[in-house]
Amino acid sequence: MTKPAFESDYLCGAHPRVLERLVQTNLEATPGYGTDAYCAAARERIRAACGCPEAGVYFLTGGTQTNATVITALLRPWQGIVSAASGHIATHEAGAIERSGHKILPLPHRQGKLSAADVDAYVRQCRADENWEHTVMPGAVYLSHPTEYGTLYTRRELEELSAVCKAHDLALYLDGARLAYALAAGDTDVTLADLARCCDVFYIGGTKCGALFGEAVVVPHPERLPHFFTLTKQHGALLAKGRLLGLQFDALFTDGLYFELGRHAIDMARQLKQILRARGYDLWLETPTNQQFVLLENRQMETLAERVGFAFWENADPQHTVVRFATSWATTREDLDRLESLL
Repeated sequence: MTKPAFESDYLCGAHPRVLERLVQTNLEATPGYGTDAYCAAARERIRAACGCPEAGVYFLTGGTQTNATVITALLRPWQGIVSAASGHIATHEAGAIERSGHKILPLPHRQGKLSAADVDAYVRQCRADENWEHTVMPGAVYLSHPTEYGTLYTRRELEELSAVCKAHDLALYLDGARLAYALAAGDTDVTLADLARCCDVFYIGGTKCGALFGEAVVVPHPERLPHFFTLTKQHGALLAKGRLLGLQFDALFTDGLYFELGRHAIDMARQLKQILRARGYDLWLETPTNQQFVLLENRQMETLAERVGFAFWENADPQHTVVRFATSWATTREDLDRLESLL
């Protein structure tokens, strides 16, 4: 029997209802590149869920392609994008943004989160520099929700960041690779409608939340990203068989499945946290989402890794390591029972 797998939330394939739709329509012939009826239906469901009937909705293949495409579309050649130093684009995307010709401008973070005050101060400092024409100027701000540390922005924090961006004519872009788990967290007050109101662009993650692959980019005001379809193709993020993406999101946004999967993962994470604490493990920080971080002594980590799958996160000190356990839409109580027995 394989060991329990908690390394990430994209380890399994797709939810059965998503697979069922793909099988049912497998032999249908449809137009390509997202111009089919299934993509059109998925767009309407997403617009309704966001309370934004005029939004542009685009289906892309994966998270890195989405980030690179959107950021290229938002920035002028002389601009960079502000990000928490821990942000996904700054740490785990192999220089994809820099390869597009845009610098990432890192700022300090608090458990993965940027503050409006820090962004405001940084932009003011940049524009006050007498040598500003020799520097990379900020043109957009990148957030992820949840953050890389599983933490969440509040509605007020998003509104404050949005206000700073508007004051300085910066675009606000939110990475929603794990958005289902953010929306389902018990203490959140942020909804899809809030994101549509505060952000210039955000995306709804499917790869980590019930789909085989794919992300849905939402642009509340489509004129913000002219020629985005063409840029998507340039970045290798446009799927010829686009209906495969539309079908999956149509299934996810039918009868609230996307939100149901998010709630399930959060419930599993809550039970996971109880198991870890009951066995004497120290949580490195409190997170309300599906990612739980544990502080382990290095030898303890090596022993545990032989029995359970988890992800290295960062070195805490020479003797201790932070590791991550992630639940997902596919985590079962049986998975937790096996983990509890092994611990």
